[in-house]
Amino acid sequence: MRALDLSSLGLTVSNVLRNPSIAHLYEEAIRYDKKATLSDRGCLIAYSGDKTGRSPKDKRVVRHTSSEADVWWGSVNVPLEESAFNINRERAIDYLNTRDRLYVIDGYAGWDPRTQLKVRVICSRPYHALFMTNMMIRPTREQFENFGEPDYTIFNAGQFPANRYTTGMTSKTSVDLSIEQREIIILGTEYAGEMKKAIFTVMNYVGPKQGILSMHCSATEDKKTGRSSALFGLSGTGKTTLSADPKRYLIGDDEHCWSDDGIFNIEGGCYAKAIYLSKEREPDIFEALKWGAVLENVVYDESDRNVDFDNTTITQNTRGAYPIEHMKNAKLPCVSGHPSDIIFLTCDAFGVLPPVSRLTPAQAMYHFISGYTAKVAGTEVGVTEPETTFSPCFGGPFLVWHPGKYAELLAEKIKQHHANVWFVNTGWTGGPYGVGQRISLQATRAIIDAIHSGELQDAPTQKDPIFGLNVITQIPRVDSKMLQPVMAWPDKVAYTLTAQKLAAKFVENFKKYESGVSVDVLAAGPMLSAAK
Repeated sequence: MRALDLSSLGLTVSNVLRNPSIAHLYEEAIRYDKKATLSDRGCLIAYSGDKTGRSPKDKRVVRHTSSEADVWWGSVNVPLEESAFNINRERAIDYLNTRDRLYVIDGYAGWDPRTQLKVRVICSRPYHALFMTNMMIRPTREQFENFGEPDYTIFNAGQFPANRYTTGMTSKTSVDLSIEQREIIILGTEYAGEMKKAIFTVMNYVGPKQGILSMHCSATEDKKTGRSSALFGLSGTGKTTLSADPKRYLIGDDEHCWSDDGIFNIEGGCYAKAIYLSKEREPDIFEALKWGAVLENVVYDESDRNVDFDNTTITQNTRGAYPIEHMKNAKLPCVSGHPSDIIFLTCDAFGVLPPVSRLTPAQAMYHFISGYTAKVAGTEVGVTEPETTFSPCFGGPFLVWHPGKYAELLAEKIKQHHANVWFVNTGWTGGPYGVGQRISLQATRAIIDAIHSGELQDAPTQKDPIFGLNVITQIPRVDSKMLQPVMAWPDKVAYTLTAQKLAAKFVENFKKYESGVSVDVLAAGPMLSAAK
């Protein structure tokens, strides 16, 4: 590998390891990372320190005249003055210059060679280097030799804090994106997922400028027909579980783009939750966590290095990062044709949304922008009912444009390629959490299978009077009584009151997006009279 001169970036460290092999990174981690070790299955076990998850409140985007009109400013994209970015950049450079060795990882974002970005990561922890080796698309030897200058560079100085007195800082953590300088600065957090999501944020900016829809979803392809589908859903809705389908190829588990030629994965790896993982529950993911993979913040038995995946002592957000080729059903390259089906997953703990309904293009935009799911009531005093969660486009923390921009692109592509859009509830039926029962995984799989097989194309529907959804009322191998929520509730009055309560939450949440969408989309939400 050619030597790399980083002096133009202000880096003067002489010992720079550029794109070292996995084995070399293992050696570096064991030698120089105090707590790093190997699991009994050959994974590198590493720890991210105090931060064991992302810090979305510390994300900053430089406000610049060139891109200012494009960015959806607010709590997701907090503006940062260019001078403050430069202070943080110099702080990161100064810290990296104190290290004995640096790691430079080059890779691609996006499997479509015509639109992919070249990304360079500069870091001082071998664990971070191995993580990004797995998560980016790995160049061939020839591509490494001719990589040239990157489109974006990540400076990961996460062991070193931001100065809280720097203008725009609210803590010692800051993840800063400069669209104009094409750089990302990470200070005050060693959580590896920040790098992965920083690249996704960049793709969420550059994609729509080219008419490409960036999507926070999993994607699969039918092994026989080649038809693809995309599954959107927040944590707990079943996105990862349902995409691990032995009858289908895995295109990717988390981040994709939809271009004029079809869909493609942004990443070269998977970053799966490891909490409660077992060979019985998730056999494919379990088997993927082997030599070359990174296990993050897990607890293990020091005598035999066996990982206790049920142990939440450090965090519930334990993770495993591995190359996608570790998944036996992965399709390489990770590209497919235009999706025939778009599936929005929600876990409705109120128990009032139907297990499956078909959406019109306007409804698709409304529910895409809403990004709804509900979490069950916790143990906190006073929390007695499910808690709603709305994340626009099912990936709010990573958006750059107004959610309406992504929704418009989605609607255009749905119409152009005649894709079906489905709203699937994996949550409760017959009553809310604590009263009703969780829709079984078997029933949900039967619904997803029926969507993929085309059986629901002409299935009978009935319009929901409150949410306006076209509810599928008959599916092979699924109890028809369960398909219409009001029929599954023994107390019809309680159902109506609960449905109205949830509808009101939808309406209230959507007010913040009204100025960026059409009248048709506004009318596609719950009936206002029913929500009052």
